[in-house]
Amino acid sequence: MNPITQLCRQLCNNQTPAEKILWEEVRKRNINGEKSLRQFPIFIIQAYNRKTYYIADFYCAKHKLVIEVDGPIHLLKKEYDNNRDIVMKEWGFSVLRFTNDQVSGDLDNVIERIDKFLVSKKIYVQPA
Repeated sequence: MNPITQLCRQLCNNQTPAEKILWEEVRKRNINGEKSLRQFPIFIIQAYNRKTYYIADFYCAKHKLVIEVDGPIHLLKKEYDNNRDIVMKEWGFSVLRFTNDQVSGDLDNVIERIDKFLVSKKIYVQPA
């Protein structure tokens, strides 16, 4: 098995309580009818054909939306997270970040922010 796929599976099997709560909301198209995936690897080719990847906690491919749920460890990784967000935005991805406390304590607000983002994207989507 590919080591990145294996890592994604481990992350799925060891979700934080906040990730579990949010997964119950985003799965099965529960927010604005959009499909989301969890622990999804996003591959990016950088300079000199160097490949790198980021694993999104949740990902809506249709709108290139990455949703991150940050626990206490992210307090030590702020610079990494900021750089990652910059790279993701440069490659056309949108990133919404929430803390574990926001998901656990104010889930309605988190869902509302995700929903507003998805609605704003649908306004600009041209029919095929």
